[in-house]
Amino acid sequence: MIIFGTKGYLYQLAILTLLCGYCGNPSAHTLRKRVTKFTLFFVPLFPISTKHATQCTFCGAEQKITKEQADQLLAQAASPHGGQPHGQPQQQPYQS
Repeated sequence: MIIFGTKGYLYQLAILTLLCGYCGNPSAHTLRKRVTKFTLFFVPLFPISTKHATQCTFCGAEQKITKEQADQLLAQAASPHGGQPHGQPQQQPYQS
């Protein structure tokens, strides 16, 4: 008898201040990565799928993004001042 299946993991990569595409408010967004792994006898072996998304903390809207967009947002979060000079408005990373 062989027991196999999948298990999902959710990783929070960063918290960014962005302009929400749904509610239009500049608010904190969580950048998340969801990884689904194949399991054999309840031991996770290898990833089957990886998806990235941002979620607005003001309205709760979630926007799926590509890996390239997630890498760009992570680089922006790692730079000082979020990659933007003081006094500049926040830019929208995606279109709704």
